[in-house]
Amino acid sequence: MDPTQLPNDVEALKVLLRQALARNEQLQEQIRVLLAKRFGPSSEKHAPEQMGLFNEAEADADAQPVEAPTGETLTVPGHERAKPGRRPLPESLPRVEVVHDLPEAEKVCPHDGTALVRIGEETSEHLEIIPAKVQVIRHVRLKYACPCCDAHVARAPAPPQLLPKSNAGSGLLAYVCTSKYVDALPLARQECAYRGQVLPFASLESKPQDAES
Repeated sequence: MDPTQLPNDVEALKVLLRQALARNEQLQEQIRVLLAKRFGPSSEKHAPEQMGLFNEAEADADAQPVEAPTGETLTVPGHERAKPGRRPLPESLPRVEVVHDLPEAEKVCPHDGTALVRIGEETSEHLEIIPAKVQVIRHVRLKYACPCCDAHVARAPAPPQLLPKSNAGSGLLAYVCTSKYVDALPLARQECAYRGQVLPFASLESKPQDAES
């Protein structure tokens, strides 16, 4: 509004003053927001007033009164401490025993030549992992025929397959699906692993009509 055209009425001037003050407050708030975004701390930093939000335990501990010593002493009985050592492996795991023996030439006493006698053994266990093993399962279906008429031939039924006319076994398919959808291992990395085990990944692909079914 042009300052030279202000109204002479007092009430009208008060209304204009209130509007100007509200507009000024709105502009000041916008300036504060812009300055906070430009120069204030980022969202990754902690504000000083937020540093004590998770100190309830410390606050409770500080609030509890500390009892003054009474001069009495407590006697703590002696106790046995467990010998430090490695935790034993679970007994439920299968075990393969490997015996390490001395050569025959060392089973003789170097002082008097007497043959040594076995007096005991020392054992230690190591945890090993056998990686996935690739193998070919060869299905042999026996055939029978009548020796008299040669008109009847019978053979054992074929085992069921998850993907008909595919040479991928159910165990391989389950392993591929688990690696992809549970372990998040892409198919490309699985292919590299299979190629390293001399397994032609391309030969495991099914025909298009079988894959769609």
